[in-house]
Amino acid sequence: MLERVVSTRRSPHSGEEGVSGEECSGDGRTADESKTRKHVPVATRFTNYLVRKGFLWPVLIMGIAFVIISSVVIHSRDVVCIPASSSRQISRLFWGFDSMETDFGSLGVPWCRSKHGKTVEWTSKDLLRGLEEFVPIYETRPIKNNMYGMGFDHSFGLWFITRWLKPDLMIESGAFKGHSTWVLRQAMPNTPIITVTPRHPEKYLKKGSAYVDGNCTYFSGKDFVDFGSMNWDKVLEKHGVKDLSRIVVFFDDHQNELKRLKQALKAGFKHLIFEDNYDTGTGDHYSFRQICDQFYIRGGGHSCFRDSDEARVRSQRKKFWEKAVSIEELCGEGEAWWGVRGHMRDDFNHSSTMINFSQHFENSRLVESVLDVYWEVPPVAGPSLTHQTRYDPARASNPIVEDGRYGLFQRLGLSRLENSVFNGYTQMVYLQVSKPEI
Repeated sequence: MLERVVSTRRSPHSGEEGVSGEECSGDGRTADESKTRKHVPVATRFTNYLVRKGFLWPVLIMGIAFVIISSVVIHSRDVVCIPASSSRQISRLFWGFDSMETDFGSLGVPWCRSKHGKTVEWTSKDLLRGLEEFVPIYETRPIKNNMYGMGFDHSFGLWFITRWLKPDLMIESGAFKGHSTWVLRQAMPNTPIITVTPRHPEKYLKKGSAYVDGNCTYFSGKDFVDFGSMNWDKVLEKHGVKDLSRIVVFFDDHQNELKRLKQALKAGFKHLIFEDNYDTGTGDHYSFRQICDQFYIRGGGHSCFRDSDEARVRSQRKKFWEKAVSIEELCGEGEAWWGVRGHMRDDFNHSSTMINFSQHFENSRLVESVLDVYWEVPPVAGPSLTHQTRYDPARASNPIVEDGRYGLFQRLGLSRLENSVFNGYTQMVYLQVSKPEI
């Protein structure tokens, strides 16, 4: 049953390591060499030996070379043989900070709070088993170049969640060329699909690859009706579906997600997946990630102070990640950082409404009042493995396959995929919702 799936916010993991040393000193008194020699520190004796033999400078040069090489290794995103934990230790040892490394969650990952703090049923082991199964399926996709559409991370997320829930009906709002329809079909080969999209995917066949499903009802072209205006009672009656908890609704239509949530609740839907859950300061519509970015939530809230630690870290990470957001980009007029510079965007950013912080706060409280589950699909693998350069991992959950685990990355078949398919991650999210409790 779908109702068994529930969720809680994941707390980011953190840890600190330190190094210590001992100091030695003498009292300056003279004594017989045979009695005092054993008290000379080993390091001093070794240094004296190198000086006598003329080896001191070669050793120093080798040490400097080691430091330089270590620095290059740590700051390179292409290295796959050093675990993230090891790189953090080395970075702290030599430089005392790690803001330039791949540090998942270092800027905070605001996780929407559910009503009862419950958790999803699946585990990291389930995700790994799912990856192993999904990679060969993904390699058969009909649309090889899905530019402006879903990449591998979100394709896997949609497939995994849908297959786990095993719905009796799948609904999608926004289909583009039909890739998401194909993913849903791979998850549930015999389950009917309803697709609501302005342009029928078959129109794209004239220019290239597209997917049209034979067991799908399309509301598109002259038959298009927006998700919020659809008579769902009539549509569901026609499909013979009475239990709305047996339906999964997938949104990839770039509409205000708060608006879509209210429409889905009104229709009675419970299981929702949103493809583009944009981070604060980015995207063309108001998202749950933005709504739940609040000071009272761990990992949420921001300061527009230009000399803050966050501003410094953001400025440095901007050099490495295309979608990283600097403080200057994050903060708008009146130091408004919520949404996108204080705006609630909608409809591919064709509509944008200025909201104050009080309104933004009330939006988060509304979401929490109906939220039973909130679970963001994690990145499939760390950026040193996928070589992605777009999203900033400092604002993402820990990946399924962490940096440094190249053997696992290879065994799962992920190394066979093109690097470009890993560049589309935008925190896809699964929600389970219900009416507010009185």
